[in-house]
Amino acid sequence: MSTAVTEAKFFACNQSTILAEKIVAAYGAKLGNVITSTYSDGEFQPSFEESVRGSRVFIIGSTHPNSDHLMEMLLMLDAAKRASARHITAVLPYYGWARQDRKDKPRVPIAAKLIAKMLETAGATRIITMDLHADQIQGFFEKPVDHLFASTIFLPYLQSLNLSDLTIASPDMGGSKRAYAYSKALKSDVVICYKQRAKANVISHMELIGDVTGKNVVLVDDMVDTAGTLTKAADLMIERGAKSVRAICTHPILSGTAYEKLANSKLEELIVTDSIPLRQKSDKIRVVSCADLFADVMHRVHHNESISSKFIM
Repeated sequence: MSTAVTEAKFFACNQSTILAEKIVAAYGAKLGNVITSTYSDGEFQPSFEESVRGSRVFIIGSTHPNSDHLMEMLLMLDAAKRASARHITAVLPYYGWARQDRKDKPRVPIAAKLIAKMLETAGATRIITMDLHADQIQGFFEKPVDHLFASTIFLPYLQSLNLSDLTIASPDMGGSKRAYAYSKALKSDVVICYKQRAKANVISHMELIGDVTGKNVVLVDDMVDTAGTLTKAADLMIERGAKSVRAICTHPILSGTAYEKLANSKLEELIVTDSIPLRQKSDKIRVVSCADLFADVMHRVHHNESISSKFIM
């Protein structure tokens, strides 16, 4: 019986080409050739320009809105399936539509579940992603999910800052578990912001639970969208006597006027990963690459090795 290892091949969706190149370089391989043809009405068709028959295929692409990013991933999964790839892994540094993980009012979709079913139907036999908006989204899949934590790369950076009087903060009640995990690893205090929303992306009221007087505060969240919560929380903490406020957010969506809010806020810096490419540069944004983390996990997955050491918390 043959014991040959299935060949691994790597392909990138257009929106994640830069990150994919970093991941594949860290892996020690090269990106495969994909050509995307576009019709005049905007319809597009990706095409693998090399054989993937019998291979383990990794398709790398974040599915942040707009919906073309998701559609490109689905089409590439389907193409790999129909080209007889043996294993098809969707590598989603950012899993889009994850905020719609439940019915928070009548007659709304559970989009995170829908996306999971679409990825599986298209052909994904495994999912690798990072810092889902809610851990239980893993349960929406019938296929294996490797849910990585950006704490693996953020904690060493925080430790390198050597901040005295460090306090970890959650910008809302939902992120308290993540904040407590960071505080345990860093042996620091925790404070929590309590906010009420008038509607999506609009905060009507915010209060602080805990004391930040004389503290160097680090806000921890899974994503930053309009930056309204982070900047409001930072300003509130400075008013309450904090020495400094930083923020760690895995996914830099940064939509609307987010860059202007950051520039005008009391935040010293915003530390993010490159799961989503930045729309523009900012002196307040520091990017810590997740490429090495994904490359290591993909290598372990391909060689059927344990990845438990990658889960710091």
